[in-house]
Amino acid sequence: MKTIILLILSNAFMTIAWFWHLKYKELSLFTVILISWSVAFVEYCCQVPAIRWGHESFTAAQMKTMQVVFSLILFSIFSIFYLKEGLKWNYIVGFLMLSGAVFVIFKKW
Repeated sequence: MKTIILLILSNAFMTIAWFWHLKYKELSLFTVILISWSVAFVEYCCQVPAIRWGHESFTAAQMKTMQVVFSLILFSIFSIFYLKEGLKWNYIVGFLMLSGAVFVIFKKW
């Protein structure tokens, strides 16, 4: 469970690090990079232990798959509520298709 929580936190911080500045175009690129790297440091502080501890229970491919799913979910929320961008039908269809990939990766064959 700690792996999943840390992966979710990690992806929340990374989404912020990558996209927060889109509302602050008046800031210099240098400033944005410094702030984003500061936020990304927190992301790494969650990601690295999540991967290390998670490898006891999950394969690397399974953890990467979880990370992608969490990233898409968190980005969708961020995009809708922070950036005020809509969630289009084709995004939803694409996310559902990725759900099929999750099934294949986690299925015990």
